[in-house]
Amino acid sequence: MQAWITVGSPENFEVLRARKFDLSAFKATRRKQSSEMEPGDRIVYYLTKEVLFGGIVEVTGEMFEDVSDIGLRSDGKPGEDYPFRISTTPIVIPDQGNYVDVREITDLLEKTRKLGPKKLGMAFRGNLHKISGSDYQEIERLLRGRL
Repeated sequence: MQAWITVGSPENFEVLRARKFDLSAFKATRRKQSSEMEPGDRIVYYLTKEVLFGGIVEVTGEMFEDVSDIGLRSDGKPGEDYPFRISTTPIVIPDQGNYVDVREITDLLEKTRKLGPKKLGMAFRGNLHKISGSDYQEIERLLRGRL
């Protein structure tokens, strides 16, 4: 299993929640990375602006391309598509407002430990990142504590 972090807005996270997290969608610049995902991989949602981990889903299918509008919007590039999609199922999704504040746990994760809370933006630039198994386990533990 490979663990991933996808970076997106809280609004896009709520669009996916309304769909019951049946899929994750990635920007046009993420074809290669999204095509590496395999069933059993896990995806952690990092919510921009609010600097939160919102939940985790499991990949249940192979990447496919679909340009139909599912309501996702890019703050940085209006009109940007999310054509690369992966079927998923929810693993740990706390109620809205019970997410994990990443600024409070920077010292617990390899990905953020050296940056600290003031430079978190550098750790989460781009739409998709691989993370270590130990970081994934810590994030899952913290999110389960919010259920």
